[in-house]
Amino acid sequence: MLSVEATALPDVKIIQPRKFGDHRGFFSEVYNRQAFAAAGIALEFVQDNHSLSGAVGTLRGLHFQSPPFAQDKLVRVTHGRILDIAVDIRRSSPTFGQHVSIELSRENWRQMLVPAGFAHGFVTLEPDTEVIYKVTSLYSAADDHGLAFDDPALQIDWMLSHDGLTLSDKDRTHPRLADLPRYFD
Repeated sequence: MLSVEATALPDVKIIQPRKFGDHRGFFSEVYNRQAFAAAGIALEFVQDNHSLSGAVGTLRGLHFQSPPFAQDKLVRVTHGRILDIAVDIRRSSPTFGQHVSIELSRENWRQMLVPAGFAHGFVTLEPDTEVIYKVTSLYSAADDHGLAFDDPALQIDWMLSHDGLTLSDKDRTHPRLADLPRYFD
């Protein structure tokens, strides 16, 4: 019922659930623990999050939680379109500091699996974009951290001018990769 594809960073996966449409609309089983386990993804999700971003160019991220509350995330879009980014922040990883960017939308119906040890963020490419994501650990304010979205070392192309982006004050102040503490070894 789903296909799983590795990205340029093999631990980050694109998941494509099947969608069945008819004159009434569509049906899609977007998550099934057995089907995910059969595809090699045996995670226990404990919380669902839902965000609405009104304006094009709303940037959320780059966020992560540190151990013992590190989170795997399964991200999808139910309305609109985003550029979804995952950055490897595991110091011992051969892909440390590298990122992938994947477009997720209501139309392409893809999901992105972002494992613990990756910073995650997205920018909206359409107005009124809704993003839903499952996580494997509950939110912990004390373990909530971020990485500078505009760190030149990351070379992330957000597809929009930085001047036109809407960010929270918190997301404007995250450290660069070189200054990030060793949360993941």
